Amino acid sequence: MRIELTGVSVEVAGRRLVHDVTLRAGSGRMVGVVGPNGSGKSTLLRCVYRALRPATGTVRLDGADLHAMDAREGARLLAALPQEAGTEFDFTVAEVVAMGRLPHQRGAGRASAEDTARCARALARVGAGHLAGRGFLGLSGGEKQRVLIARALAQDPRVLVLDEPTNHLDIAQQLEVLALVRAGDTAPDAADGDGRAGERGDRLTVLTALHDLNLAARYCDELYVLAHGRIAAAGPPHDVLTPELLAEVFGVRAHRVRHPETGAVQLLFDRLAAPAADS
Repeated sequence: MRIELTGVSVEVAGRRLVHDVTLRAGSGRMVGVVGPNGSGKSTLLRCVYRALRPATGTVRLDGADLHAMDAREGARLLAALPQEAGTEFDFTVAEVVAMGRLPHQRGAGRASAEDTARCARALARVGAGHLAGRGFLGLSGGEKQRVLIARALAQDPRVLVLDEPTNHLDIAQQLEVLALVRAGDTAPDAADGDGRAGERGDRLTVLTALHDLNLAARYCDELYVLAHGRIAAAGPPHDVLTPELLAEVFGVRAHRVRHPETGAVQLLFDRLAAPAADS
């Protein structure tokens, strides 16, 4: 399922934070939004997962206006992991992940055996199956993040929107989570134990904001660089992450190298030299 933003501007408290953004993530693609702090990444994604409504422009899933959809219909298609995601009540991990199944249940119906199985598989996919009986509030930051990603996967979406999904994760977990969503399909049971195919085998479309440019370069098919709420550059990571752009947008001097195994562009950073003082 493709997601398209056309001419999207976002205002918060009367201030325009995102200006006329046009962005496209093709079906099964992983697209990253990068930029310095305050560039509008989270604001833009909040508009995509309907926490904010655009002041102008549209957000469409396969051509259908997302903001015109019924909330339940939209939640069946798109799941999100916001930066501030969490819960103030001490639900068990299993209960938190089960919340991802609510859009698929009618009324206040109980979780079915299928729902329970999907939740268990989602936890297993993020390496958190052993946490199912634990209280969510007692988990470490990294454990909480993995559980929330499992909740999003259990929702069985076609599009996944992630705002800084590697927060609180150690290096190994960062690589595991991004590899999971990069390669993931939209059906948690696409490879059931009996070998049968799942309901859908098409890959997730992923839109994610990332701070780490090396992770973005390694896992994303395309990048959109935001600066002051506007698109400064867009395209494949190798074309976008140039020393000139990184100096202009991030204020750093970058040295590009190739990852020895994947061939992806990787970056080494130095501070930009301070301008010489006038004599």
